[in-house]
Amino acid sequence: MKEKTPRSWAEWVTLGIASSILSAIAGLVIYVWMSDLYEPPAIALEQNLEIRQTDGKFYVPFEVTNTGGETVESLQVIAELRINDQIVESGDQQFDFLSKDEKEEGAFVFQRDPRLGNLTVRVASYKIP
Repeated sequence: MKEKTPRSWAEWVTLGIASSILSAIAGLVIYVWMSDLYEPPAIALEQNLEIRQTDGKFYVPFEVTNTGGETVESLQVIAELRINDQIVESGDQQFDFLSKDEKEEGAFVFQRDPRLGNLTVRVASYKIP
């Protein structure tokens, strides 16, 4: 039978370093897993950009940003132009998906000047994948 030779100090140092690295990785994985609490989507809509007129049409630009923690699918943005409490024009736009902290831009095109009425641009719906 072969006798076991005692481990050298280099083997013990290597074992200690490898164990420390493995423990640090496991600790970071557990920390990220525990601190990644569920944060629902939160959609911010910004429509304070300037309305421009080209060829008799009025372009109303907007931006949507997912400020929450979850990705959303099928995000729908609706615009309604009311004049004398009547909806005279409306439109909707669909975004396939919007991940966390992602921003998308779009514009609604109206035949009438939106500054002459009450324009409402809002997020109507989204789906969580």
